[in-house]
Amino acid sequence: MAGLSLQAELWFSDGGYRKTVQLHEAVAEQRALNDSLRDRNSSLDAEVINLKQGRDAAEERARTDLGMIGKHETFYQVVSVVAASR
Repeated sequence: MAGLSLQAELWFSDGGYRKTVQLHEAVAEQRALNDSLRDRNSSLDAEVINLKQGRDAAEERARTDLGMIGKHETFYQVVSVVAASR
C-alpha cells in the first residue's frame, strides 16, 4: 500500500511529475527566446560597430531613416496618377 501512495504522490502532488514536465517546457521556451534575443543583439552589435567605423553606413542610415539628401544631389519625387487626382 505504501508503494501505491508513493506513486500517487509522485504523479499528482504539487512537486510531482507534472510540475517537472512543466518546468522542462518552460526552460525550453526560455532557451529559445534567449537564442533569438542573442541573435538580435549580435545583429545590433554589428550595426553599431559598422556605424562607428564607416561613414557610408551612417550616410545610408540617414538616407533611409531620415530622408536626407546629399549636398550635390537632386531629389525627385514620383507621384502616381491615382494619388495626384485625389
